[in-house]
Amino acid sequence: MNKSLVIKILLILFTIILLTFIYFQFNKKEEIVISNDLNSKETNINSNIIKDVNYISKDASGNKYTLFASEGQIDIANSEEIFLTDVNAIINLTDNTNLEIKSDFGKYNIDNFDTIFSKNVIITYMDSKITGNYVDFSLERNSLIISKNVIFTNLNNMLKADVVEIDIKTKDAKIYMHEKEEKVNIKSTN
Repeated sequence: MNKSLVIKILLILFTIILLTFIYFQFNKKEEIVISNDLNSKETNINSNIIKDVNYISKDASGNKYTLFASEGQIDIANSEEIFLTDVNAIINLTDNTNLEIKSDFGKYNIDNFDTIFSKNVIITYMDSKITGNYVDFSLERNSLIISKNVIFTNLNNMLKADVVEIDIKTKDAKIYMHEKEEKVNIKSTN
């Protein structure tokens, strides 16, 4: 065999092996076990990992929604949803008030901007603070629903309830317990 032909064949084989290695190295998928508070079961999810996630969106009324997370995992089964870790969201309302939401975990829908915040949720709004373990936020519905161990505090009161629903547009709130015989617990802090 001709020496140049052997060199060409070796170069082609080396290139094929190198390209195969690069392809599998950069396109490998990790199987991650995530325990999320949404269904309290462990679920296997094939996903891709994104560091330093940042999304900004506006609704038709001009409210601005900014979302930050230290890490996001795109759900391969539903590419519109991203599972988030160490989440911080800021909602700038058109009346120049801000609402900030922090949580350990979240699930963000990139199509409609709906976000679920879970575990150690803290919401600050003006002089008020709400803590809980689960928040369902929707720009489409103009609603913020806080549930699971909800504690609302402001300068004068502390309130414990099962659910707090807030209409973002009107700022009306509905506070209630799941069981009708249970009462919302309100305590004056003065």
